[in-house]
Amino acid sequence: MKTNYKKVLCVAVLLGSAVTISAQEKKEQQDLDREMTLEREYDPTVQDANKVNTLPEIKEPEVIKHSIDYSDFTLATDPEKQIAVLPSGDFMTQMNYNKRRGYLNVGAGMHLNVDGDFGYHILSTEKDKLNLFFSHRSTNGKANYGTVDYWDFDEETKAKLNDNLGGINYAHVFDKAILNLGAQYRYTGFNYWGIPPRDTSLGPNYYLNHSDRETNQVNQTIQAKVGVEAHEDADLFYLVDLDYINFSHKYGASAQLDGPTEHTIDVKFDLNARFNGEQRIGIGGQVEYFNYNLPIYPDGTQSACVFQNHAEIILTPYYRVAGDNWKVQLGANVMLVTGEEKSFTASPNIMADVEVADRTVLYLTAKGRLYSNSAYETSLVNRYVNPTEEIAPTREWLNGQIGLKSGVAKSFWFDVFAGYRIASSDCLFLPARSFYYDQGFAGFLDAVSLVNTKRFFAGANLKYSYQDFLDISLKGVYNHWTAEYDDEANWVPFTPDIEHVWGKPKVELDADVTVKPIDKLAISLNYHLATDRYTELGGYKVVKLDNVNELNLTGSYTFNDTFGIYVKATNLLNQDYDLYYGYPNQGITLMGGVNINF
Repeated sequence: MKTNYKKVLCVAVLLGSAVTISAQEKKEQQDLDREMTLEREYDPTVQDANKVNTLPEIKEPEVIKHSIDYSDFTLATDPEKQIAVLPSGDFMTQMNYNKRRGYLNVGAGMHLNVDGDFGYHILSTEKDKLNLFFSHRSTNGKANYGTVDYWDFDEETKAKLNDNLGGINYAHVFDKAILNLGAQYRYTGFNYWGIPPRDTSLGPNYYLNHSDRETNQVNQTIQAKVGVEAHEDADLFYLVDLDYINFSHKYGASAQLDGPTEHTIDVKFDLNARFNGEQRIGIGGQVEYFNYNLPIYPDGTQSACVFQNHAEIILTPYYRVAGDNWKVQLGANVMLVTGEEKSFTASPNIMADVEVADRTVLYLTAKGRLYSNSAYETSLVNRYVNPTEEIAPTREWLNGQIGLKSGVAKSFWFDVFAGYRIASSDCLFLPARSFYYDQGFAGFLDAVSLVNTKRFFAGANLKYSYQDFLDISLKGVYNHWTAEYDDEANWVPFTPDIEHVWGKPKVELDADVTVKPIDKLAISLNYHLATDRYTELGGYKVVKLDNVNELNLTGSYTFNDTFGIYVKATNLLNQDYDLYYGYPNQGITLMGGVNINF
């Protein structure tokens, strides 16, 4: 294992000398993103965790986050849209943030791929910030099933997606506190167009003749938030956030059956007090309550949807102290799940930074958390999951990491790290073994959560910027996964050992290059690699999926601070691979668009 790790790091360093990307975002943009974010993910341990976890002297070059380029119609969602933000108009072009109030980005390309983003600052002062936003992603192209253990058939099916997100955010700064309000609505329509695994006992064309791969499932999300927090430098810091989420599936296992609705009430809080200079003691936490409305069959009987109302609670007491060149937090996470899946979990919550040399920090984290695997959160990870079954929460006992990060060299930053993670009831995705209704959605995936996993990982993250001409980003990670079935998985008739942790890559590599040969022109190259991914068919056959091996190119020209154009080519190598079994990527795709600040 050590040998493999050294090889990966050597490869990462060698590639880092040849690969490059992306420009630094402006400070105004970063401040705006922090202030105007309607967040879902939350770590209740520390509100100003970035101050504890990274000493301010270590400046990490910021890399522009491009929209997901690789086969985003097969991904669950565009990660940039999971949280609602109002950035400037720097989507594909190289526009710097300006004082204008709005932006508009529109792009279209092959396979009827359409991207659109709009945002407008109604208020943008030191005291008040109010913005509207809207994003659209859609595709309606032919599915190219390739040759990965698929059925021999000539049918053509379209992969359809219509994803829309809009909302409003408001923040007001009082003398001693900040008020945050937000609301958003999301509509996602898509079809289960994936190929199910073969079941020879039912004949070679049974699933194709009896499954529905045309009807669009519809997921809808209504989210509202209100919160108040003290200024982060207050002697007595407090935070209270109340979040409500209404998430629904239009259909269940078929278009003839209604889907479930999930109501989530989420309360987050943090309270800490300063004493003896830079010491703080406090307690944070999160309480989520999940309530489900399940459909009823026409005959009055309960549907096949299986969900239980329950609560999930996290309490995090902690102590924090800082010196001249070090910072430490000591704490614990105590996690409780109620209902039939009731459980109790405790994990450490420790962070430490020590400046061991000029602008060089040795850091350590040892944490753990509870992942609810709610219907809403799962839809953000994998929209094609079976909509009728609840997924047990994942209990992360430990997620530890040690690393060394440095910005001592001019324009160069690196982070070398290694870590270990232990989780119970981890959530893995497998092709559904069967479907229950004639003309049902046969292409969905099952979430198998009664699996305990362990992961060792090691890697390096390198970034380099040369004046305003060249930007580099390279990150490589080696993963060693092991897994076994949980003791509650009584339905597993075979050995509890799992040879391959389904869907998890062994090596991940992301490399980006941005070159600006002239003032207004930027050319960006992005490469993504994920190797050694496996899945299981029918509970007995293990299949190795092709490596994710994707190269993308984007060229943009900025005429002025108002108008720019871009062209991007996705999957230049025209590689065939699956992100999930039965859901292959698109082939080479071209798209062009315009970007406007106004």
